Amino acid sequence: MTTRPRCKGCGGLGFRWGMEAAYDGDTKYPCTYCKGTGVDLPTVVCLCGSTRFIDAFNEARKTETLAGKIVLSIEIVTTQSREHDPQFVNPEVKAMLDELHLRKIDLADEVLILNVGGYIGESTSRELAYAKEHGKVIRYLETAK
Repeated sequence: MTTRPRCKGCGGLGFRWGMEAAYDGDTKYPCTYCKGTGVDLPTVVCLCGSTRFIDAFNEARKTETLAGKIVLSIEIVTTQSREHDPQFVNPEVKAMLDELHLRKIDLADEVLILNVGGYIGESTSRELAYAKEHGKVIRYLETAK
């Protein structure tokens, strides 16, 4: 995993878009985005929720993309039983996928919690706490009843 400096102005948004760092002794806003390039970048949203709600992920991915946002989501979803699902059979794979999803939250401007029927499981609760701790905008698919 590569560690890159993050601009305090955009939190690394400029670096995400491949813009060159403009270090001139100014450590507060080191990227060209924050130096006033005038580039208008879309919001990046990370979807979080239980993989049992794959239809909600698919719908949210579509809705958010059509709203002009860049969507980060889960990438491994199986229709297999738990016994054959790689993230449950191998705890190391599960831990790696969980860590990878936290990195997606790091890249996001906001997090959309897919709380279908009000359900927020253990992994999603951990992701929600992480997002709050890192000052991300939090939205929910369903409002509390």
